[in-house]
Amino acid sequence: MTTTIDEVSVKVSSERLYESLMTLAEIGATEKGGNCRLALTNLDGQARDLVVGWMRDAGMSISIDQVGNIFARRPGLRNDLPPVMTGSHIDTQPTGGKFDGCFGVLAGLEVVRALNDAQVQTDAPLEVVVWTNEEGTRFVPVMMGSGAFIGKFDLQSILQSKDKDGKRVGDELKAIGYDGDEVLGQHPVGAYFEAHIEQGPILEHEQKTIGVVTGSLGLRWYDVTVTGMEMHAGPTPMDVRKDAMYAATFIMQDVVQNALDHAPHGRGTVGSATVFPSSRNVIPGQVTFTVDIRHPDATGLQAMHERFEATCQKVAKTHGVGVSIHEVSHFPPTPFDPKMVDAVRASAVANHFSCMDIVTGAGHDAVYLASVAPTGMIFIPCKDGISHNEIEDAKPEDLGAGAQVLCDAMLSQAIHQRD
Repeated sequence: MTTTIDEVSVKVSSERLYESLMTLAEIGATEKGGNCRLALTNLDGQARDLVVGWMRDAGMSISIDQVGNIFARRPGLRNDLPPVMTGSHIDTQPTGGKFDGCFGVLAGLEVVRALNDAQVQTDAPLEVVVWTNEEGTRFVPVMMGSGAFIGKFDLQSILQSKDKDGKRVGDELKAIGYDGDEVLGQHPVGAYFEAHIEQGPILEHEQKTIGVVTGSLGLRWYDVTVTGMEMHAGPTPMDVRKDAMYAATFIMQDVVQNALDHAPHGRGTVGSATVFPSSRNVIPGQVTFTVDIRHPDATGLQAMHERFEATCQKVAKTHGVGVSIHEVSHFPPTPFDPKMVDAVRASAVANHFSCMDIVTGAGHDAVYLASVAPTGMIFIPCKDGISHNEIEDAKPEDLGAGAQVLCDAMLSQAIHQRD
């Protein structure tokens, strides 16, 4: 007898998923309806305990690695196969919402619950993972758990990382009981899917239920310093000034225009600026500011980088100021595996959910996983595109749709033809 994915029908419960999300949101709830559940705090420990309890109730076995990543496993008929994995994170921003990260973890749990209800057994085992410290709010680096998992970060440097109060990751993992012993780099992954709220306005604006994520924007971050000469604002004629602020504005404006000229996916942001000496009647002598540029393909990102450098050189020459650039981060664009992208799209179409291709402009654990396993992502709309905010919101029916697409996409990779 041969079993194929076409013969398997598993339906998730939107109501059960939403109820679980609301129960989890009670831990670290804020007055404005959001969550404050920073990584490795007692509240994070309570949330982990709750979710792990649900996973065990669903018949899953639990393992924890050296940086506290939690792996919940539902065995398959062939446990020699690497698992089809899904997950996200449950730590939040200080003024975070109820859905960022948490949806991905609990959607994975809902897939397992639905499979249990339907008494469906997969060939490959399934796993739901909770990644440690994705937000990077209390400890740096951001996406700590998944980055350590793929070998980007050294174990000891992670364990020694301190928060603003001097508390170390290693000690805080022990304090909440999640200092695991599974060695990093020894956990196989056959495929990885992550469901997530979009954290942007595109799906809602386009009235689409599912975003088929094709990859992530590459990004380059810079610290820029423009140096002129501080002088008295009254006696100094305009034509002899070396006004660092005036010169800096030309660079800042072109950061935005650079992105507009690389539409629709180019991004350009000046997020922070400091003026010296910051006095009402002194011509600014120095301005420092940050620049963030993003693009979904390497050629486009390089073109934006070259234009940015050329603009800085032009401004320095035209205005007689010094301009220094220090690149602080460079993440290349990450395309997701075409087979995984197709699986997400096929699931959305089969379930009659409106969908569109989309790229992620935010960092996600899936971006790291893409370097070690075939990876795909599923986006659903969030109200007004708002995230990292206590008023972050998503419709129960959209959450359910995302979980259904996740379920079918995982089944497409975990069930094979067999005699």
